Amino acid sequence: MERRRAEKLLRAARVYLQSGRPEEALNCLYQAQTVYPTQNAEALIKAIHRGHYAFRNPFSYSGNGYDNEDLPSHTEQQSDEMAHIQQCHDYYQILGISRDCDENDIKRAYRRLALRYHPDKNNTPGAAEVFKAIANAFAVLSDPKNRQRYDECGVEVPPNKQAWHSRCHQDMEADVTPEELFDMLFSGQFPRRNVHMFSSGFSHVPPYRQRHQNERPRKVEKEEETRSQNTYSAVLQLLPVLLLVMVSVVAQMMSPSPPYSLLHKPSLGHVIGRETRNLQAPYFVSKNFEKDYQGASLQDLEKLVERDFMHLIQANCWKEKQQKLELSNLAQLYRDEWLKQKAESLQLDSCRQLSKLIGLQEGV
Repeated sequence: MERRRAEKLLRAARVYLQSGRPEEALNCLYQAQTVYPTQNAEALIKAIHRGHYAFRNPFSYSGNGYDNEDLPSHTEQQSDEMAHIQQCHDYYQILGISRDCDENDIKRAYRRLALRYHPDKNNTPGAAEVFKAIANAFAVLSDPKNRQRYDECGVEVPPNKQAWHSRCHQDMEADVTPEELFDMLFSGQFPRRNVHMFSSGFSHVPPYRQRHQNERPRKVEKEEETRSQNTYSAVLQLLPVLLLVMVSVVAQMMSPSPPYSLLHKPSLGHVIGRETRNLQAPYFVSKNFEKDYQGASLQDLEKLVERDFMHLIQANCWKEKQQKLELSNLAQLYRDEWLKQKAESLQLDSCRQLSKLIGLQEGV
């Protein structure tokens, strides 16, 4: 039963990928891995994170034997899960993980739930609050120190919630919002520092031990005095850097603009398209170009254009080969026929153009 559901989710993920919707595909793949882990789903997840699937207009998809019934509908499941999360006092239960889980399990559970209940993807009433609760749980459990303190304090909510909140949450202030936490984790830039929690309508703040409460005002005063004393010295230290920046900006403004660009750049006045005589390399120049460059000077300039153009095509060719190689390796590693076909269908347009340019150079 679980294997069939995982296969159905995997088919739906491929439908999403073919229609240019990798975010929805990731959601299905994470659910499939939770229900019944497979190497095929893992390979697709890695391929998506490496950027092998571009975003396209979903309304332009004509279909490949699939219809809307193949796309998963989780209305009932989400309703039950939302009710469960709203009633949970335990952060482990909110994320659906055990207390002996590791850091990867915590991140995996957060990704799965955050993608499902992100406000931009889920318009169900209460989804935003559920998303905040999920972020709260992840913010605490993903930090080793906060997780240890949370495990020591337990999860019981005392009757006097206001007094408990004042005692255990006084020193906790939100460093980032749930949206920022979501963006940082999915962009691979998760901060290596303590990330505190966020307030929501029903999320329960873990009780932390209050230390040195009476010394807090005195400590704040000392910090403010130190900060004010260091401000002047910090400004003096930054003065040389600011001067260097100003000098470089002025020098750049005074330096003449390049006579050509490989791309259309109206900001530099390069709006007239031309081609070199030998390799037919396209480039753009200003309106007064023909007055300044004629004869030998034009030939020297076109040599520079062709050199830059060759470097650009070589770089694009290398990128195309690297992308094709990565997909081929994934297909061979996981024996995935679909990934193999995807790798074989990639066209090396820049490499073909490079071969043509090399032939033209040899013929000159």
